[in-house]
Amino acid sequence: MIDEIQVQLQEHRAVIELLERDMVPLIAEMGILLSDALNRGNKLLVMGNGGSAADSQHFVAEIVGRFKMERRALPAIALSTDTSILTAIGNDYGFDAVFSRQVEALAASGDVVVGISTSGNSANVLQALHVAKARGCRTIALLGKDGGSIRSACDLALVVPSNDTPRIQEGHITIIHIVCDLVEKALFS
Repeated sequence: MIDEIQVQLQEHRAVIELLERDMVPLIAEMGILLSDALNRGNKLLVMGNGGSAADSQHFVAEIVGRFKMERRALPAIALSTDTSILTAIGNDYGFDAVFSRQVEALAASGDVVVGISTSGNSANVLQALHVAKARGCRTIALLGKDGGSIRSACDLALVVPSNDTPRIQEGHITIIHIVCDLVEKALFS
């Protein structure tokens, strides 16, 4: 067990080192896009499936509640949390529409819509990002592997350089935490 723990920690460090080496400008750009939108009074919509749904909720909780700084609440919604909406849309329109219908209902021009997909190929995230762009939203994706089909469908793609889902998720949450810190400092320092 000790050896396995050390291997996993080494793999984690390797991904974080790649984030630092290759993705700092992209993370900064995400922070700027989100800060600018929230400063204008727009909102953040975030979506993902499974562990990425949990990351979406985590991201939104840090934005609405607080990250490190006592401040006013900021507008953000996780699109994976309302079981009545998810099951109604899934039943009536199919699972691929569970996020796009919500984006259609909730997104306004200037909002930021973030899709999280470790594979980069989640059909429901891709469909929602297309709807978001059509509504005049800025679109961002947190992805893994090669970025999949979502990579080219958004304004800003942050692709964690790994094929291992847990390492990708650890990269995503690290990016989310950094962006939350950047937003708070930009808007409330």
